[in-house]
Amino acid sequence: MALDLYIGNKNYSSWSLRPWLLLKRLDIPFTEHMVSVAGRDYNPDLRPIAGNAKVPCLHVEGFQIWESLAIAEYLAEQHPALWPSEAKARARARSISAEMHAGFSALRMAMPMNLKFKLKGKPADAAVQRDIDRIVEIWTEARTRFATPAGPYLFGAFSVADGMYAPIACRFHTYNVPLPPVAADYRDTLLAHPAMQEWYAAASKETEALAHYDVLLNEYGGAR
Repeated sequence: MALDLYIGNKNYSSWSLRPWLLLKRLDIPFTEHMVSVAGRDYNPDLRPIAGNAKVPCLHVEGFQIWESLAIAEYLAEQHPALWPSEAKARARARSISAEMHAGFSALRMAMPMNLKFKLKGKPADAAVQRDIDRIVEIWTEARTRFATPAGPYLFGAFSVADGMYAPIACRFHTYNVPLPPVAADYRDTLLAHPAMQEWYAAASKETEALAHYDVLLNEYGGAR
């Protein structure tokens, strides 16, 4: 079965990272196609590759599946191990994945994805701190209630939930967000995953610079 994944710039495209990680987790062959995420407006040039004119989009024998969570659900239908096997853990994993897909807009706006930055950081405003606190709560509950001692990820083995929260780990690293020990350990575990290291290495070689993603260098105290 031919799988083609259309993604944006690895340095900037948090949504693209999610299904890419899950395909790597499954260790199944796929062909990667990169398009620029320059500009924030509707881009009709992407309509031929995605019905919603956005990336990521997975093509399965030419059939398009867009939106990260929909791609994840399709893959999990073929490979059920992408969700936890226990019913309550699976329900919680789906809940927090949907929450990630729909929420945390304050954090997203204040801390856009940019893997080439390592910034000193600054105190978060109230809305951003609420998002940070909620993510810490999610990570801590999953790690302490569902994962221990089965494995190092949210529900033990790497799952859809880990793929959904991987870009948050990148953001926390880039913007030097202080975290309590359980959340910090989980962030570091995600960043150390071989597929994450592969993504970072590719991002570091990209040459396209997008000004609206790069403007926060001074606001966050410059580079560490």
